Amino acid sequence: MSVAVSAVSWLLESDEPGIVAQAKRDLLDEQAPAEAGRVLEGPKVRTLLSGQRADGGFGSHAYAKWGGAHWRLVSLVELGVPAGEPRCVAAAETVLAWLTGKTHRDRIPVIDGLTRRCASQEGNALAVCCRLGLATDPRVRLLAESLVEWQWPDGGWNCDMKASGRRSSFNESLVPMWGLHEYWVATGETAARNAARRTAELFLEHRLFRALATGAPIRESFVTVHSPPFWHYDFFQALVVLARMGLVGDPRAFDALDLLEKRRLPDGRWRAGARWWKTPGSTGSNVEVVDWGSGPSELLTLHALRVLRTGGRSSA
Repeated sequence: MSVAVSAVSWLLESDEPGIVAQAKRDLLDEQAPAEAGRVLEGPKVRTLLSGQRADGGFGSHAYAKWGGAHWRLVSLVELGVPAGEPRCVAAAETVLAWLTGKTHRDRIPVIDGLTRRCASQEGNALAVCCRLGLATDPRVRLLAESLVEWQWPDGGWNCDMKASGRRSSFNESLVPMWGLHEYWVATGETAARNAARRTAELFLEHRLFRALATGAPIRESFVTVHSPPFWHYDFFQALVVLARMGLVGDPRAFDALDLLEKRRLPDGRWRAGARWWKTPGSTGSNVEVVDWGSGPSELLTLHALRVLRTGGRSSA
């Protein structure tokens, strides 16, 4: 049995029906797996939806790290919650109210003709809303149009007030690329597709993690696998989004694919090399709602096998 088949078998034994359904659909080409109808029964999905208030939120600001609706929804869509799920839609309403509200919009600065915006916020919200079937909502369209309007000349986004405009932020650019791609998939809006492709060119120009001048990693965190990534950039999450866009076969992504294969454990699975979160019950900030664990990760392994398969690197 190959390590790829062994890793797939492990995924099929997951207690998260959403993981099993995605593995069957994307790795085994099974149409309409039965588990897709039981995603909400998964223990992590149930935990992520726990504590929801009448207003759709979770007793904190939507962006509270990492228990706000904004972050819970990203994890929920990655775990495969169905479009139109009422509790997720209610949570998305709180995110849209925040990001499209006058108070938020009026505080977005423009300096030297460039919008300085933490665009990962709009990017995550846009992707989530599209996955939940909300792409036709005028507020969702506003998010997409705004990201296109705010895009910097090099194809990315940046919230740094002092940035010269020569180079945008990888951290703030990856998630908007995902969001705009999801909006294009949901609506066929070519402006969103073109903007996402411009961002992809930015990353591919750097072979996803290399400095142009030296070829060395831009930052050590860029060549470290994290899960969940939240708003942070790394080569692995860039590969995930590029695979969704059908671009992971570009030769300029090969260095990152090689690195992904090197990060594979001997048993065929993947684990995070570092993390941006604290376990539930911890004190201070950045406390997660669920414990994603420190060992081999189901979501990482699922994503990695899909990326390698799309890139022609795996028989899984």
